[in-house]
Amino acid sequence: MTAEISEEDSSRPPAEPSRQSAFDQMSTNWWEGGDKVKIGQTFLPRKIQNPLDRINRRFGGRRSRTYTERKRGRYIRSRPAGGKTDDLAFDATLRAAAPFQKERQEQRKRVAFAIRRTDFQRKVRVKKAANLILFVVDASWSMAVAERMAATKGAILSLLTDAYQRRDRVGLVVFQKNKATLILPPTNSVQLAQRALADIPVGGKTPLSAGLLMAYEVIEKERLIHPDVNPLIILLTDGAGNVSMTSLPPQEESRRLAEQIAETDIRSVVINMEHVAFDQGLAQTLADHLKSPCYTLSELKAEALYQKVREEMVA
Repeated sequence: MTAEISEEDSSRPPAEPSRQSAFDQMSTNWWEGGDKVKIGQTFLPRKIQNPLDRINRRFGGRRSRTYTERKRGRYIRSRPAGGKTDDLAFDATLRAAAPFQKERQEQRKRVAFAIRRTDFQRKVRVKKAANLILFVVDASWSMAVAERMAATKGAILSLLTDAYQRRDRVGLVVFQKNKATLILPPTNSVQLAQRALADIPVGGKTPLSAGLLMAYEVIEKERLIHPDVNPLIILLTDGAGNVSMTSLPPQEESRRLAEQIAETDIRSVVINMEHVAFDQGLAQTLADHLKSPCYTLSELKAEALYQKVREEMVA
């Protein structure tokens, strides 16, 4: 899956792969200047606490427990139906109507127990749902790009070590040159992740908006398949997008996409990859449009990245 951006550049080779297969073992130098990046050191992570729903991870079981509007899951309590008539809690409805039986003598001439629509109570259900942690990484050229990619790979594999038993999934989107690429589709397989993450090219321009668009599309597709999934985007970038998909300026385009992601209740965390001495606040501005926190890591390692994600999830 790729998000293509038109770009005229006669100096580049005329043809290149449209995507990198998770099982492609060929050289990653598919465009001039591409370099391989090794996987960073992995570690045994602590359990993730997810605040996307306040009852997540506070109970036993393999998945997070989350509220659901679907007629699946365990009935734990009731609430006023608010005009809705599906999935009614009959026991709670009867209790709500009981104090008014004397006042409804006229209605009780026709029925033994008088119930009105204002008495309707609807079931509140919980079910076990998986989390989706989607890393979106700027793989364009910069001084720290190799360090960034190595730390991201190590964090992904470490998260998967914990996520497997919980049925959580982790995915990876990278954006570089003139497009975004889904390197690792959402998975809970450590083996698949190792094969997909082995060789990822870095370098080129920064198509930030393409990366945001692909992240949005991946999560929306997951929501269609798993309506109760809890998504979280981990965006590693300096916020300095310089390639557009439309006629809009790159920064304006990426910020509009960020606002669209925020409006769909997708939770995000921005990791600012710009050096402090050169930081122009672009990552923070992007985070503001995403309605997400923005962090700068003093030491970018797999464990530091995982720890920052974990701190955000338990906040």
